[in-house]
Amino acid sequence: MNTRKITAVSLATLSLTLCSCSSVSTSRELPPPNTFPPQNTIESEYSTEDTTVPISTETTEAATSDVTKKVQYRGNIYDVKGRLLSYSSPENGSKRIYTAEYAVPFANVITEMSDGYDKTFNDLLTVKNPAPVNGSEEIGQSIQITIDADVQKRIYEYMQSVNLDGTIVVMRNDGSVMAQVSYPSYDPNAVAVQTYDEKLAWGDCGNKAFQNYQPGSCFKIMSEVIADKHGITSLHDEGTWVFEDTSIVNWDHDTNFNYPMERSLSSAFVNSSNIFFAKAFDQIGTEAVLADLNEMFHFGTDIQCDFGTLENNIEIYCPDDLRRTAFGQSYLLTCPLYLAALGREAAFGDMVRPFVLKNTVDTNDPEKITGKGSTPHDVIASIPENLRPNLLDGMKNVAANLGITTPSGYTLYAKTGTAETWEGDFLYITGCLKKDGDDGSDKCDYDNYDGSYTVIMELQNPIAHGFSFASDSAQIYGGALNILAG
Repeated sequence: MNTRKITAVSLATLSLTLCSCSSVSTSRELPPPNTFPPQNTIESEYSTEDTTVPISTETTEAATSDVTKKVQYRGNIYDVKGRLLSYSSPENGSKRIYTAEYAVPFANVITEMSDGYDKTFNDLLTVKNPAPVNGSEEIGQSIQITIDADVQKRIYEYMQSVNLDGTIVVMRNDGSVMAQVSYPSYDPNAVAVQTYDEKLAWGDCGNKAFQNYQPGSCFKIMSEVIADKHGITSLHDEGTWVFEDTSIVNWDHDTNFNYPMERSLSSAFVNSSNIFFAKAFDQIGTEAVLADLNEMFHFGTDIQCDFGTLENNIEIYCPDDLRRTAFGQSYLLTCPLYLAALGREAAFGDMVRPFVLKNTVDTNDPEKITGKGSTPHDVIASIPENLRPNLLDGMKNVAANLGITTPSGYTLYAKTGTAETWEGDFLYITGCLKKDGDDGSDKCDYDNYDGSYTVIMELQNPIAHGFSFASDSAQIYGGALNILAG
């Protein structure tokens, strides 16, 4: 038996990491995570003034060697439109302060407790600012991120209103993350000791957009392209495929009376046949499947992003593992941030590297840019031209079956996925609300963005909604789209 493993973190290790918890260091009991807006009694620590700062494209002169000196306190974090999200004040010691209006929606994305941007961008935030800040030499330069704070807040409030335990990720067509929302969250200003805490990073209130689980049938976006590449356009589908001491079934195996049937590739994708893609991978073989995943989708090797590393996990130890990999199960893990990159690739043909860093800026004057951010439109994988039309047609048909009304001038391309994870069933919708005429190459106007949106929804509490399949959650997904494009 051949064994082939491409992994950044083993499944067993990751499972333990995601499920483990530790106590939260706090001077008081944390407010209920489902409470929004945050109920907090530390009024003096909240900023009550208008913190919106317009950002211009003006750049400062080259920094001197003295500017690169590391300082004690981090600079500020601003959203894409200059709204203040996070800052330090020496009179508060090492305690980081989070703007009240956005504290809860951003807690599991920004804070050090949740392993967020305060920690990720610490090296940039502790570079000495070009001039003292409020007389202090010990406050660093600031950064501006690509997330729109108002969109982040609106999506968080929407998720709370519909009881969506999970995450919604929104990415623009250049790879910039517009929103990265996980519900529930917590009030970071109420946590006394603001250092990394495993429960806040990986527990119920953690950043679910960055947590790896099985993706279910959303993986069939890749399986469809691989099958098409190898000329597998028709297979026998009996609804239940029994082999050796196990079996694979389709979701409708006990309700569809047309089995057995000859199934086309298009039908297999639109109707989400597990058996078709399992048989396709069985024919193609492990080595070719792994090579195709890596070459066309950068899946199986790490993707270095400015906010961290996307570590997709795929382990194939036997033929059954290969078959189940084809529909997003077995020893296969990925996260919603990767699915955003995949959804963008499915819609436009190229996968671009996700990023969140727009610029570094002067803490005294955030209109002054002290350094460039990450590169937009950084292509890291591509679907061959001849394999794109069939996938697009399939995703357009899947979206049509969801019954979601899309805004005028947009077309929705989507794939649903129901995943069996060690935490229970998760429901996914990977989609792109593609603006008519958008080829994905235009420079994004972050202040007045009106391009395409890649939107990933992961719903982790289907039982609370009475949902059995991802398609059941279509109207919740449609509500998120309405927030973005009216």
